[in-house]
Amino acid sequence: MSPKIKLFILILVALPLLSACSITTSSTGTANSTDSSVFFSLDRGDTWRAMATMPSVSGQPGSISDLNVNVMTMDPEDSLAVYLASFEAGLYYTYAIGNGWNFVSSLPKATVNDIKIDPQNKCTIYAALGNRLYKSLDCARVWTQVYYDNNTGVNVSSIVVDHYNPRNLYIGTSRGEIIKSIDGGISWRTIQNMEEGVAKLAMSPKDSRALFVATVKNHIFSFNSNTVTNASDSANLEQNFLVENWTDLNAVLQGFDLGGNFRDLVVANDGIMFLATDKILMQSPDNGITWEQVKLLQPEKDSVINSFAVNPKNSLEIYYVTNTTFFRSSDGGATWTTKKLPTARAGRALLIDFNNPSAMYLGTMKIK
Repeated sequence: MSPKIKLFILILVALPLLSACSITTSSTGTANSTDSSVFFSLDRGDTWRAMATMPSVSGQPGSISDLNVNVMTMDPEDSLAVYLASFEAGLYYTYAIGNGWNFVSSLPKATVNDIKIDPQNKCTIYAALGNRLYKSLDCARVWTQVYYDNNTGVNVSSIVVDHYNPRNLYIGTSRGEIIKSIDGGISWRTIQNMEEGVAKLAMSPKDSRALFVATVKNHIFSFNSNTVTNASDSANLEQNFLVENWTDLNAVLQGFDLGGNFRDLVVANDGIMFLATDKILMQSPDNGITWEQVKLLQPEKDSVINSFAVNPKNSLEIYYVTNTTFFRSSDGGATWTTKKLPTARAGRALLIDFNNPSAMYLGTMKIK
């Protein structure tokens, strides 16, 4: 039986067990009045099902409907395993969305800035909370603090795990450092200081030596980092932390009005890179050397992108959400379909299943 068929069986068997409602949206109709922190779709966003149930020992299910979602991450080895990083309410996970969500009680109930899973070991997980980075080696049961910034006002904002050599970790901070570990978080060294806070670190899925940085002010940089590292080889210690080909990619972006708020930097599996801000969507076929603006339906002054996602198997298939609307394009932005969100809450996060790109998750937050 293929993994794709197994996915559908697992989800479809579990879904009826929940008391969640199915919601159909249209470009002209009004969505049913349902508030939930998470929705799930099996048809590329045509229909959505609220999925916020938490199992309990009492048999009466709980709910995470009131959570404000910050980030959603998928296990690179298992697309059924999804992690939800919330604002002010800690970390949650599911190993099959139909079975509901579980709260990670061994971490502080606080804002989780980022969450990443070791691409070669699904039980090794990293979570950034405030000025700290935590690591779990047992599938989120026990956590160890592996990085702490002495300035409590500084946030660890982004995490990257090397998919070729997972001993290599990179974190970005709100103060502007890029910091690297070559031993799985035991020790660290700052490899680059920047004048602006790091909003996102991204690694090329085709070559883990190629990394990209987006700042909170929408400035984009690229660099190369050694991936064949060995912490015990002191003779080559400096080589392990060497930054090469640091490139400022902003000169070619100066002709575009990027807006004031960074949203996402995504490198698709085919190498196409996307930069999303609150006002504009850009794409680059050559690691940021040249850029082209993706046409949106609304003029830039009326566009408010909250989250962006791309089909891992087809970079022509792109999505974004605003406070009220879900947008989908199958031709790289040449044309779009729009659907009203299935909730009165704002769209905050989009996550696409890499095994079955028709399946996707929508995370929401309350509109202030």
